[in-house]
Amino acid sequence: MMGFGMGFGLLLMILFWVGLVALAVWVVKALFTGDKGSPTLPTGQAPTAREILDQRYARGEITREQYDLMKRELAG
Repeated sequence: MMGFGMGFGLLLMILFWVGLVALAVWVVKALFTGDKGSPTLPTGQAPTAREILDQRYARGEITREQYDLMKRELAG
């Protein structure tokens, strides 16, 4: 009987530490991947005027008419 109890305790201890390490890895990954829910550009590149315009339209900040007008102005 004593062997079963010690084996179960050892299993629980191992599961605890594996879970703790997995949690730590998940936290570090979440902090350093920079996933903010929106597409990002590679470091050092600024978005173009067209990309900014597209993003503003997608977020609903400007109307279709404003978008078309600004797009024509950027094109030429």
